[in-house]
Amino acid sequence: MILTLRPGTKKKEIDKVVSKIKQLGFSAHISRGRERIIIGVIGVNAIRAREIFEASPVVESITPISKPYKLVSREFKEEDTIIPIKGKVRIGGKKVVVIAGPCAVEEKKLLISIAKKVKAAGATILRGGAFKPRTSPYSFQGLGKKGLEYLKAAKAETGLAILTEVMDTRDVELVAEYADIIQIGARNMQNFNLLKEVGKYKKPVLLKRGISATLTELFMSAEYILSSGNKEVILCERGIRTFEDATRNTVDISAIGLVEELSHLPIIVDPSHATGRRSLIAPISKAAVAAGADGLLIEVHTHPEEALSDGAQSLLPKDFEKLMKELGRVAEAVGRNI
Repeated sequence: MILTLRPGTKKKEIDKVVSKIKQLGFSAHISRGRERIIIGVIGVNAIRAREIFEASPVVESITPISKPYKLVSREFKEEDTIIPIKGKVRIGGKKVVVIAGPCAVEEKKLLISIAKKVKAAGATILRGGAFKPRTSPYSFQGLGKKGLEYLKAAKAETGLAILTEVMDTRDVELVAEYADIIQIGARNMQNFNLLKEVGKYKKPVLLKRGISATLTELFMSAEYILSSGNKEVILCERGIRTFEDATRNTVDISAIGLVEELSHLPIIVDPSHATGRRSLIAPISKAAVAAGADGLLIEVHTHPEEALSDGAQSLLPKDFEKLMKELGRVAEAVGRNI
């Protein structure tokens, strides 16, 4: 349930309410809005504590949360969550943030070259996988720590923030040391131990929707992270599995509007993994921006034919530059900017 506190409630009184919530065996999650402070009371049968707080002079109203996901829902927080990423980058605001780079980190010199090109075109965050989850055990699995060091070098050279994936609870501390955003891939969306582990860090997390996951399941996975203490979660639509086989996955454009309706968390779209086809990245990117996406995750490679991972869905730098200009016009038409 949600406790809405009266305007002007002092810190001492807030602490008293939080202390009582914990004393009753529940967890308290505070959200500070423009005019009100609300506290989410989370736990099994939290509704039995209602009578206690109805008598509190600082509690203005009590609202039950009807959704199975609590902290993720608009019921808990009406205002959009805006997540600051290194410097002036903010995901969830008026600016549509573009994250770009190779699918996998391969060579230091190559990575820095790509990073410079995507930055020049307007990207503000560099993506690159140091640890790669692959369908085949014989495919390139990533460079591991060496790949993280190459990302660090590219960041030092360009000033771009870094997004990279973590696959194992044992690697979270290592990845968090290098990354500005930790990515949880589609295959790990319901790796609950991993979700709880990244929830312990004060580091933004990009959570990709599983290939067969419903939106409710995506929200519940995000709930694991938020309930563990990390409030900076970015959702990512990267296509779901349907009967259609012309593309790798089917892009759920409706998910963008539904996420914005049901949750306060920002949502970005990954057109590269969603379609698996270079020719479809531009139209899907434009559709995503027009539908209200807060960002895009686009794969770019200078020599996609030689890429060790997903070259067929990677744009050449010149095509990425062209797309960025086109996206600027789409964003402007819907009251945003790139």
